[in-house]
Amino acid sequence: MPSDTVLYQAAALCLTCPDDDLYARLPLLREAAPQLRAFTDHAAVTAPQDLAAHYEQVFDPENGHALYLSRWRDGGTRPLVRFEEQYRAHGLEFTGEELPDFLPAVLECAARTGDTGLLIEYRDGLEELRARLTAVGTPYAAVLDAVCAALPPARPEVPR
Repeated sequence: MPSDTVLYQAAALCLTCPDDDLYARLPLLREAAPQLRAFTDHAAVTAPQDLAAHYEQVFDPENGHALYLSRWRDGGTRPLVRFEEQYRAHGLEFTGEELPDFLPAVLECAARTGDTGLLIEYRDGLEELRARLTAVGTPYAAVLDAVCAALPPARPEVPR
């Protein structure tokens, strides 16, 4: 599996609503994924309830920072079957509370399987989300910076 699998798993943890599990793993995340240190260092000095409130504010769908990949390209039609099929193709069963196109779920799938296909497919949306998070000055932008930097270049589409 690619060496970025640790980064994808760590980014998945950082992009879920912060809880005790995230805080318990911050030292490990800091060492295992140094690309995320801007975020992990911020989280380490931020009260859990403050980081959770910030997360809810930043990723409120009304703010245009959706963590649901299909919203970035498919106009909200949510082709969720595509995501579920990808999980099943790798022997994974999606049972999360979130929808299958939730970025942390897709990152976790990439970490477990080494398949970055969905991330590459939705790269334009990831880049747009990264730019928007950077514009509002949230530490979550550093997580998207690292994910986007780790992705292989998109392959140009060949006209038929």
